[in-house]
Amino acid sequence: MSLSASNITFAALLILLLLPKSYSSKTIKSNSLLPQVDVDLLEFPLNLEYLEAEFFLYGAYGYGLNKIAPNLTKGGPTPIGAKRGKMDYFTRDVIKQFALQEVGHLRAIQSTVKGFPRPLLNLSAKSFAKVVDSAFEKQLVPSFDPYSSGVNFLLASYLIPYVGLTGYVGASPKLQDPKSKRLVAGLLGVESGQDAVIRALLYEHAHKKVKPYGITVAEFTNRFSQPRNKLGNAGVKDEGLVVVECEGAKGFITGNVLAGDKYSVAFDRTPEEILRIVYGSGDEHKPGGFYPKGADGHIAKSHLPKA
Repeated sequence: MSLSASNITFAALLILLLLPKSYSSKTIKSNSLLPQVDVDLLEFPLNLEYLEAEFFLYGAYGYGLNKIAPNLTKGGPTPIGAKRGKMDYFTRDVIKQFALQEVGHLRAIQSTVKGFPRPLLNLSAKSFAKVVDSAFEKQLVPSFDPYSSGVNFLLASYLIPYVGLTGYVGASPKLQDPKSKRLVAGLLGVESGQDAVIRALLYEHAHKKVKPYGITVAEFTNRFSQPRNKLGNAGVKDEGLVVVECEGAKGFITGNVLAGDKYSVAFDRTPEEILRIVYGSGDEHKPGGFYPKGADGHIAKSHLPKA
């Protein structure tokens, strides 16, 4: 039996009317929006991803996002003082991989939330030297320069991905949408891998002295971890490559190639703790350090003085 055009039209309209509301275009659109808490927690790490991407790109290639992926900067200012580092072929190859991974991270986050322009970053040798001098509570001579050698660049890199991964660990239980949770789990996996590679490369030379300072690699990492704990102001969440035996895995070993709590579980940090560390001020309300004008996004801006 054939149906007339009017009968077909009527049937189609009846089906649309009887469809559950969840199939309406309006509801589908609203379901695609993430909860505001997820948006805030996904946008915040862009600050660190910008920092990592630019430091690794410049260190490995001698140029950054402005050349590699200018659209991802959203018109943000060019980093201060970043440059190509002196390093051996193997180290440069590793850093190149990290750099391009960070570009992917920026793309992944910006494809999920709106994001914000690249904040002003101070990646100058002077900026890193200030962090190192603070860690040793004295001025090193000559001033520490992350771009002067492969070991120095890896030591400077020790300062970066780990802070980001603790932030992802801290954000994970606060996320509500499965899409957000999946993204953060993926980002955390690669950030943790980067940190593990950096620590492993440094651990191989843990007891070698860094020229010209006569200070071992392990001591550098321990010194870097101590002020991060102090600045974060939330207990011990950072450990160097060699620790006292009772602080090692299961309390039985001094080697500490991967940092973790007494159960060897990754530490977590809040956005506020991270801001205190990367600002170098111990105060989420007081910008400085790698972010002269402060970080961006709703969480970071909520702690800055109102313009």
